[in-house]
Amino acid sequence: MNEFLTPKQIVEELDKYIIGQHDAKKNVAIALRNRWRRMNAPDDIQKDIVPNNILLIGSTGVGKTEIARRLASVADAPFAKVEASKFTEVGYVGRDVESMVRDLVEHSVKLVKNSKQAEVKEKAEQLVEDAILDILIPPIKNPSTSTYAVADNGDTSSISDVEMNEKTREKFRDKIRNGELDDRMIEIDVKQSGASAIGMVAPPGIDESSLLGIQDMIGNMMPSKNKKRKVKIKDAKKILMEAEADKLIDMEEVKEIAIHKAENTGIIFVDEIDKIAKSNKQGGADVSREGVQRDLLPIVEGSTVNTKYGTVNTDHVLFVAAGAFHVSKPSDLIPELQGRFPIRVELESLTNKEFYQILKTPKNALTKQYAALMGSEKVDLTFEDDSLQAIADLAHQVNQEVENIGARRLHTIMSRLLNEFLFEIPDTIPPDSKLVVTKEMVESKLSDMVKNKDLSQYIL
Repeated sequence: MNEFLTPKQIVEELDKYIIGQHDAKKNVAIALRNRWRRMNAPDDIQKDIVPNNILLIGSTGVGKTEIARRLASVADAPFAKVEASKFTEVGYVGRDVESMVRDLVEHSVKLVKNSKQAEVKEKAEQLVEDAILDILIPPIKNPSTSTYAVADNGDTSSISDVEMNEKTREKFRDKIRNGELDDRMIEIDVKQSGASAIGMVAPPGIDESSLLGIQDMIGNMMPSKNKKRKVKIKDAKKILMEAEADKLIDMEEVKEIAIHKAENTGIIFVDEIDKIAKSNKQGGADVSREGVQRDLLPIVEGSTVNTKYGTVNTDHVLFVAAGAFHVSKPSDLIPELQGRFPIRVELESLTNKEFYQILKTPKNALTKQYAALMGSEKVDLTFEDDSLQAIADLAHQVNQEVENIGARRLHTIMSRLLNEFLFEIPDTIPPDSKLVVTKEMVESKLSDMVKNKDLSQYIL
């Protein structure tokens, strides 16, 4: 997908994976389209147009994380997911709040690098073929005056040893392309970075991403070594492909584009923001939570963060925060942070109607995932329609009677329903078998989940 999608088109894309929550989809679609609108606005006002950050309010398993993740996928935008409760608090050493921006830039660099590798793929494949051919049939460095008689269509002609070598190489090139030599073993040189030999433990207060930056810096100062490895040609293609593609890519350009992409299209999803909201009590943990909020505030407001790829400004990064807010409420956040999330969307609790659609409609529906797993063993898994309704009804009932964990309850039920079959394949259930899940099967296998009011073993 690209960033030129209209809000309605964005919602249509989200609908392929997320059931319901139209209000939330509508708001995130507008926020995403506004990124494109800002970048196409007059230059003199572009910097003043700030994103409308969004606060998603809803219980667990209703789709908050999935909405943010799919939004980034639709926009092909850098995305970072963090949990607010893991950041540095007063009296507690957690993650540095700036690490969320470093994570965002890392993802942005990966996106741009993959895009650049795709551009040079054809040239890199040619270089990889040449490298493998040089190992199998080295080119002649000191050509002799020898000639060979070659029969071609009944006519005999003479060619030099250089021409003969080239003809043989071309024949083998075709074999490499066709995969005929994939299982043949060859010895290749693999470049090893100096950083791989360095083991470091993060001291208190130092974030893991910062530690990786230090390792990279020290590694770049150390000489790299080549190590010989014996691998199959099909594995050599992958190893050499990455190395050759990296040589063709200008990493300075990648860093520059990645930082621009992170600054202008990046999305940071701050989950569990309700865990750092202060309650009515004063002191103790509340002081600690408020400290985290004040640490978060400058990042959300817009500040400059140092990363190993350069400085990144967060003025136009879109922040999507989410929380259940069962104990606390959004107004328990400090006023400054509340003001930075002007768009508030309350997500609806899921009913058996939504559960039925979740099992049936999305591209990545659980039923399709299990069918794919069994399909890998050549077992055909299908679900009758009324069996899906029975699963949906059971998930809704258990959520009401025990604890509402939203769509995650479906994972528990599907696992309980199908684990026995997964265990029996392929020993008892052979390939080319067909499994049909019926309403009666669901009721017989899962009836104890309804009878047992404790249900502790089934709670995720």
